[in-house]
Formats: sequence, C-alpha cells, structure tokens
Amino acid sequence: MNQHVPALDGDGLAKRNALVLAGAQALGGANPAIIVSLGGIVGAQLVADQAFATVPVSLLQLGIAAGVIPAAMIMRRLGRRSGYLIGALVGAAGASIAAGGVSLRLFWLFCLGTFVCGLYGSFVQSYRFAAADTATDHFRPRAISWVMIGGLAAGVIGPQSVYWTRDLTPAAPFAASFIAQGMLALVAILIVSRLRAPPMAAVRSGGGRPLGEIMRQPKFIASVTASLVAYGLMSFVMTAAPMAMVACGHSVGDATLGIQWHVLAMFGPSFFTGRLIARFGKGTVTAVGLGLTALAAVVGLTGLSVGHFWLALILLGVGWNFGFIGATALVTDCYRPEERVKVQAANDFLVFGSVAIASFSSGGLLSHGGWNAVNWLVFPPVMVALLLVAWQRFQRPATA
Repeated sequence: MNQHVPALDGDGLAKRNALVLAGAQALGGANPAIIVSLGGIVGAQLVADQAFATVPVSLLQLGIAAGVIPAAMIMRRLGRRSGYLIGALVGAAGASIAAGGVSLRLFWLFCLGTFVCGLYGSFVQSYRFAAADTATDHFRPRAISWVMIGGLAAGVIGPQSVYWTRDLTPAAPFAASFIAQGMLALVAILIVSRLRAPPMAAVRSGGGRPLGEIMRQPKFIASVTASLVAYGLMSFVMTAAPMAMVACGHSVGDATLGIQWHVLAMFGPSFFTGRLIARFGKGTVTAVGLGLTALAAVVGLTGLSVGHFWLALILLGVGWNFGFIGATALVTDCYRPEERVKVQAANDFLVFGSVAIASFSSGGLLSHGGWNAVNWLVFPPVMVALLLVAWQRFQRPATA
C-alpha cells in the first residue's frame, strides 16, 4: 500500500509526518486565529447593522465547510502534499483579498477574503487525519495530538501578528495584519513540502463499504455529534466573545488577549491529550471535554469582568481540545484504509457545516439576546452529545 514511501521502522514515518504537520499547523492555525480576533471588530467598522458584524468570522467557518469535499478530491487526485501546497496558496490569496477589503472599506470584499481563508482552513483541518494515515493504532491518538500541538504556536503567532502589525497602516487599521496572515501561509509551503504521505489513490482501491453503512455505526454517530458539538459550541461562543467584551467596556487589546489565551488553551493540552486517551479511553476524554465546555458557559453566566471572560475562554479551549481530539480518535476507528478519504470528508463536512451555522447565529443572538443568551444555549447540545457518547460505549460489543 505504501510502496512509494521510504520505509521507516515502526512509527518512524508517522512521527516524522506528525512533526512536519505540527509545523504547518503552527502557521496555518494562525489563519483562523487572526480572523477570529479581528473579524468581528473590523466587520463592526465596515457595516452599519451590528447584527452583521460577525458575518466575516462566520464566512470563515462556511469556507471551511464548503472546502472540505473539494480539498479531499484534490488530495485524492494529487496527493496530500500537493493538496496542502495548493491550500497554502489559496490562504495567501484569501488574506490578500481581506486586506484589500479593509483598505478599500468594502465589507463584501472583506467577507470574500475571509471565506477564501476558510477554504485554506479546510486543508489545514485535515492535517490531523494526514498524521493518522501512517500511524499504528497505538500511536494514532498521539500523532493527532502532536499535530494539534502546532496550534499552540499558532495561538501565539496569530494574535501576536495582530499586535505587531495593527498600527502599520494607520489609514486602514488592521490591513497589515491580514497581509502578515498571507505571508504566514506562504511560509507554510516550505514546511508542507517536506511531507511524505502515502499515495491516496493506493489506499482507496476497492472502495470499501457504502458511506451510508459506515455512517450508521453508533460510534460514527457519537463521534461526529461530539465533534460538531465541541467545535460548534467553541465557535459559537468564541465568535461572540470579542464583541461582547468590547460591548462591556473592555478594550480591543483585552479582547485580543482573551482570544490568545483561548487558542493557547485549545492546543496546549495536546502535549498530554494522546496519553490521556491511551490511559482512560477515547470516550472518557471526549466526555470530559464536553463537560468543560458546559463549565465555560457557567463561568460566562457568573460575571462580566475581564477575568470571567478569560476564564470562560480558557475552559472553552481545553474543552474543545479534549472533546475534538477524543472524537477525532473515535472516528478513525470507524473506517478501513480504503474508506478513509470519503469518511474523513463526510466527517469534516458535517462538523464544519454545523460550525458555520453556529457561527452565523452567534452574532445575531449576541445582538438581540446578549452574552447570557449565548451561554445558556450551550447546555442542551452538550447533554445530547454526552448521551450519545455513553450510548456508543454500550453498543461496542455489537459493532465489533
């Protein structure tokens, strides 16, 4: 199956690829961090109706969802490495369009740029699956975690890029931040060119089971639901948080630092999430992540100080890490090697389609219902996801 890839002992190739992809994640992960930090703030400056201020951030998520299947098709035809090189070029183009929208004060052009940046994000989101492709069952959760550690660097690189560049173009505030975002995407090309992934055409021979049969598995249902709840609620709350902080009288700097702490919390636990999964199980770690997401909403409901916002965002980030990595590890148990392309694409389309819907609804709910309404809506989806994760554990003997 991997005849075109140089053989390495054990998980040697998987470890090498995971390190390469972690580096690419550090740069590609800065793409959404910059847009989330600035999208709503810039949007509020460019549009009169503040209910539409978070649309640029929502279009980022929509771009990820829209790009998942085309990205999978490109990588199936050209391979992972070539696909990721194309994705990085798309990211540079999207950032340039967004910078042009800011400079010309054209809301629609800025929105187009963030959507194109989302298409880049659809490639970046599959890094975790690429790391799992060449890993053994034992190393697979750790390979995914290694890639997510790259997001820890992204949590610094993205917000710090905003700090360093936001005042470089006084006539068009923050335009330079999006130019820097495009430069990071170009640098990522140098890293992903080092990837040594197996040819995807080889592993898809035989076709495997019908997608509908795979998607009816209790483990697939539970893992996808947990992923979309963990990621969707994270996006839902995170999109609203910077605007809510500014509306409560806190500074843009406080809001940006809050997002930085949030992104660090999203990826920092990846140093040990894989080991926690190996010790306590994928379902248990996923459930803990969902519980932390609910706890973040509790903190958000108890106060409006900078400390409350930051603590809620930190808990939200850790909850996302446990919930999303645990659910990703669960879904890798649901397919055979020849089925991985279509199952991974279906998983990400469902997850990021839901994330886009959550992000679009966040700005309107914040505008009309306030920060408390955003937090109250966290609890029902978490309860549903927890019940499904528990359900699939009881179903395991029947699906083995």
